Amino acid sequence: MSVQGRIAPAEAATKRRGKVLAAAIAAQSLEYYDFLIYGTAASLVFNHAFFPSTSAVAGVLAAFATFAVGFAGRPVGAAVFGHIGDRFGRKPALVASTLSMAVATTLVGLLPTFSSIGALAPVLLVILRVAQGIAVGGVWGGSTLLAVEHAPPNRRGLHGSLPQLGIFAGMVLGTLVFVVLSGALTADQFAAWGWRIPFLLGIVMIPVVFYIHRYLEDSPDFRAVEEKLAAAPKRSSVVRVLRRPKNLLLVVFIFLPATIMFYATVTGLLDYGVRELKIAKGTMLTAVMFSMIATGVSTVLCGRLSDTVGRRPVYAGGVVLAGIWGFALFPLADTRNFWAILLAIVVGQISVGAMFGPGVTMFAEMFPPSVRFSGASMGYQLANIVGGGLAPFVVAALIATTHTTVYVSVYILVACLISLVPLALLGRRALTPAAVEG
Repeated sequence: MSVQGRIAPAEAATKRRGKVLAAAIAAQSLEYYDFLIYGTAASLVFNHAFFPSTSAVAGVLAAFATFAVGFAGRPVGAAVFGHIGDRFGRKPALVASTLSMAVATTLVGLLPTFSSIGALAPVLLVILRVAQGIAVGGVWGGSTLLAVEHAPPNRRGLHGSLPQLGIFAGMVLGTLVFVVLSGALTADQFAAWGWRIPFLLGIVMIPVVFYIHRYLEDSPDFRAVEEKLAAAPKRSSVVRVLRRPKNLLLVVFIFLPATIMFYATVTGLLDYGVRELKIAKGTMLTAVMFSMIATGVSTVLCGRLSDTVGRRPVYAGGVVLAGIWGFALFPLADTRNFWAILLAIVVGQISVGAMFGPGVTMFAEMFPPSVRFSGASMGYQLANIVGGGLAPFVVAALIATTHTTVYVSVYILVACLISLVPLALLGRRALTPAAVEG
């Protein structure tokens, strides 16, 4: 065999991995751009457009409640698309979930407000928010598993972390759109129609759907068990995970501080700065936008580090940092100084990256390929309900009822302490880099 013939398969594999990573990052970017612009809109405009109230706090809490409702759809999506992904392939699950998000987000941008159709407006908003949540429940598992399962064994931590860049890239893009609109439009223009523009831009997801469908191959891990799955009894992978829920519960409790810190800083702190401290929206949004860059860098570096020192020690470092830094977040914001606010959010998000980086691959490695999509996705999304979905609501409610931010810091610390216990209980299979159960 010629040298060229021996090299060609390796080059082909490298190109294939590159395509998978590019598509996974793009899908995550657009999905989380669409999903998370809702959080920004809930902080800035939805309390007036869909939940008019004589109490500003009540309006904000109602808007954040619908933000949390979207998270309720995420485990449903994880179960539905998890079954599709484990039975028919990671790729069709990713295509279907990405298309669902594009449609739901565009419709939010076209939705009449309370002043136009009354109480029907918030009802329709909740329905579309749930649809967004269901879609996100599928795209995370599809994009992450395609990346992890295409990766070389000694680079799964790195490859698993790279699609997570899409989450932070989507946050930067979504925040940038709001920063530009806030600067280009008057407050009345933004409230009347400007807020719709970020949602209408969700239509650009359609080309990504086409690319995934047309050019990507399914993962080697799925193809290795595909024939066995076709011949096996038609038992749902979701049911199989729920019958032995130990690892599912471990994922939920381990991931709590990552999702709580993420949303407490980028959504809860945003609301606190604008509403309580009267800081300009553009200032807070700019700080959030720059913090996403730091989160992305932390995620990739810590994912790569987990390939050499193990998933658990890297993840635990992020948990400890989050627990400590929770007590610095709000005092730094209280200074009303942009650089102090930026420091508060950046370090908080670095702790999130230290958990996101090794966490996604660690969760995938806790389940065999035949139930991996369902198990990892449901655990991840359930944690997002208990943690991230409620975090902005809890932050706003704690501050409103106690008139201090100390209890918010305690809330973050408790989540970190809870996480350390199941993290210590993980078996060696989940601690060994590149350990995959066949």
